[in-house]
This record gives sequence, C-alpha cells and structure tokens, in this order.
Amino acid sequence: MKVHNITDIEGFFKVVDQCRGRVELITGEGDRLNLKSKLSQYVSMANIFSNGEIPELELIAEEQEDADRLSRFINGGTK
Repeated sequence: MKVHNITDIEGFFKVVDQCRGRVELITGEGDRLNLKSKLSQYVSMANIFSNGEIPELELIAEEQEDADRLSRFINGGTK
C-alpha cells in the first residue's frame, strides 16, 4: 500500500499498534522495517523527517484486517 501525506504521526502509530500482524515500512533501498517495533518507529520517522518532507511510503500489512484498518485511517475514516 502506497501512503502519502501522513499528518497525524501519533495517530498513525496508534493504529499500527492495534494491528494484529506485522506491519512493515519498505525503505527506498528495499529494506523492511517492522513498524510494530517502537525502535523501528522512531528510526523510520527520524529518517523520513530528516529531509523536511514526507515522501511516498510503502507499507505492507500481513493481515487483510490490518491493511483495511490502516487504509481507513490514512483515508480519514474511523480508526
């Protein structure tokens, strides 16, 4: 799933924390960061914001229910 313009980072990670399966961020180099890990959350956000802008992100959710939950959040629906 491609993600653009996440403005509520705290809310985004609350939704990630609610997911049952793995949620991974795919970096530009092809690395996969487990966003269920707090350390990975901090590292990924520090790298993203170091350039002063939020690029397109690619997320992979292991469970369809998790993908749906993330999609609803990103598209402004209920969390």
